This record gives sequence, C-alpha cells and structure tokens, in this order.
Amino acid sequence: MKKRSTQILSRVTFLDKLLFAKHLSVMLKSGINIAEAIESISISTKSNKFNKVLTQVSVDIANGQSLAKSLKKHPKVFSDFFVSLIEVGEGSGTLDQSLSYLAEHLAKEYALSKKIQGALLYPTIVLVAVTLTGIGMSLFVLPQLTNLFNSLDVDLPITTVILLYFSNLMKNHGIFIISSFIGIIILLRILILKPFFRHKWDRLLLSLPVFGELIVNQQVSSICRNLGIMLKSGLPITRSLAIQHASTENYVFKNYLIQLQKSVNKGKEMGKELDEGSYPKFPEVAIKIIAVGEKTGKLDEVFLYLGDFFEEEVDNTAKNLSVLLEPTVLLIIGVGVGFVALAIISPIYELTGSIR
Repeated sequence: MKKRSTQILSRVTFLDKLLFAKHLSVMLKSGINIAEAIESISISTKSNKFNKVLTQVSVDIANGQSLAKSLKKHPKVFSDFFVSLIEVGEGSGTLDQSLSYLAEHLAKEYALSKKIQGALLYPTIVLVAVTLTGIGMSLFVLPQLTNLFNSLDVDLPITTVILLYFSNLMKNHGIFIISSFIGIIILLRILILKPFFRHKWDRLLLSLPVFGELIVNQQVSSICRNLGIMLKSGLPITRSLAIQHASTENYVFKNYLIQLQKSVNKGKEMGKELDEGSYPKFPEVAIKIIAVGEKTGKLDEVFLYLGDFFEEEVDNTAKNLSVLLEPTVLLIIGVGVGFVALAIISPIYELTGSIR
C-alpha cells in the first residue's frame, strides 16, 4: 500500500463518509461479508486517518463486535445519526437497506452544501478582492498622494480631506489597524465556540435578510430529512429527536429540538407543540404538514417530503442569491471608486482653474 504523506489527506471528509456508506451498501448487496468489504474500502480510501479508522473497525468486527459498536468508538468521525441507522439495520437484518438510506441522505446533504457554497462564492470573491484592493491602496497608493495634496495652494474639498485623514491614519497606524482587525476576527471565532455567545450568533444569522432565510430552510431541510429517515428505519420519535439534537449545529434549532423532545416525552403531539410553543423560526407550512402527518400516521413520509421541499427552497434561494447581491455589491464598489476619484480629481481641477 502506498504511503500517504500529504497532510491534507489525513482528515476525514464528508465525502469519505458518503462513499463509505454507498460502497458498503453495494458490497453487502453483492454478498461480500462485512469485514472483507470494510477492509477493501479502507485500502481504496485516500484519507490516511480514515484508513486507520476503518482498519480498526475491521479488526473489531473480526473480533466479534457489531458494526455499530465498532463505529461508535470513533464519535469524531461517525455521528450518532450515522451509528443509530446502522444499529437499527443490524438489529432488523436490513443493514444494506439502512446503508442505502444513509448514502442517499448524505448525498443530498453533500449536494445541498455545495449549492450553498456555490451561491456564496461570487460575493465572497468580490468582497475579498475589494478588501485586498482597499488595503493595498491605503498602504501604498494613498500615502504617496498626501504630500502632493498638502503642497497644493488651494482649499481642499471635504472628500479630499477625509481621504487624506484616512491615508495618514493608514500610513501611521496601518499595520496596527489591520492586525487589530485580524485579531477581532480570530477573537470572534473563539467566542463563537462558546455556547452562550454561539446561541446569540446563530440567532443573529437567522435574522439576516436573504441569508437568514437560506440558513432556516437549510436547517429545516436537514432536520426533517434526518427525522424521516430515522423514523422510516424504525427508530422511535423520542430517540430520533435526541439523535437529531446531537447532530444539529445551529443552537436556535438545537433548543427547538430539546423543547420538542421534552414535550413528546410527556405525550404531547409534535404538531400541537410546534403550533402552541415558542418556535418563531420554524416555518408555519412545516408545522401544519407535520400535524397532518401525525394524524394520518405517515410522519416519516411527511418528514421526507418536507426535507425535499425545503431543499428545493434552498436551491431556489441559492440560484437567486448572486442576482440579489450583485446590484448591492456593484453599488458599494461604485460609491467607493467614485468617492476616491472625486477626492483625487477635485483639488487638481480647482488648481488648474485657479491658474487660468
């Protein structure tokens, strides 16, 4: 086996787990025993870390442990959701089917994340380009113009005065300002890891125009699809809610799932709890459809339908995002360029006018 030396291949990606579930499902359906199938997948994976994990899983299975218990030893790689579906599949003798459900779900999650990344690519590139251009001009171009403007024997317009002030500020304290800005970003990322701050941060993100709706639809799509798959696999609703709570990263929806789990444990219907409780970010249409699903006994199908429905909403928003953001981005760039051009040209124009 070739030695894997590249550091970037030492982590386990979402795609690695997707392919693992898909390939294992196909191999089991083909009649290959589970230990041999996992060993084959471990050899073919490009991730050094995943190779080690699967090798250990293969050893555990050879020693008589179940696949679910073997995977449970690696919680940083395999989530509760992943392990629980496999546990249900092993218990019911439908492991290949559970893996097929899992692979299909992970494929949709992967496609959804790629759509969101693609939608954010354009504004991110523009923002980074504008920021780097602004920093470059502030540090290298504007300071060169300071002496020129100061030597002109004319009254400088307010735009030029502001530009000169900003230029002098960057010339004298530019490194400190940029370092402080980077420091604030790093501090913010550290604070986001703290539960108290993370909850407020997630609430703020959900309140943003356009982006907030995108995040809400993505969260609801993921939660509904996961619950649908778990219910279809045979897990009870209370266990499914507990697993989904552990898998959900957004703290607002994490709290929703805790409230729902407590309410369902007390015997209350989920649709009724969502309707009467405090779930402001949970879409009204989803609440009504969930209530109907409970009454008809088809809650698993309803959740899967809602997962697809809100994925479509995310897809539509992602497609329109660049169209919505482009005028705003161009307007901001236009105003910035116009301000700088006016600040530079105005004193030169006044000087040439006074000479005539």
